[in-house]
Amino acid sequence: MAADTDWRLQGQERYLKGAVVVYRKYRRPSESWDHDHCEFCLSKFTEESSDPNVQTEGYATRDDDRWICSKCFTDFKERFALITCDTTDDGG
Repeated sequence: MAADTDWRLQGQERYLKGAVVVYRKYRRPSESWDHDHCEFCLSKFTEESSDPNVQTEGYATRDDDRWICSKCFTDFKERFALITCDTTDDGG
């Protein structure tokens, strides 16, 4: 688990504590919006990239509003009590 002084911690508990996330490929939300950033380390997410520093998949909230790279998910999943699920629907 990351230390309390980790530079990536910027008050995300206000909106990520207990969040349900799904691991999936990044999909751009519209033609005018082509990328997002990790909520912690600000790594860039795009649909396709040959740059090893750019993410093409990761953990997203069910509404795709928030993205978390795999490293940050591992580092913060316990601290933020992140809940993983296999699907984006509510199951009912």
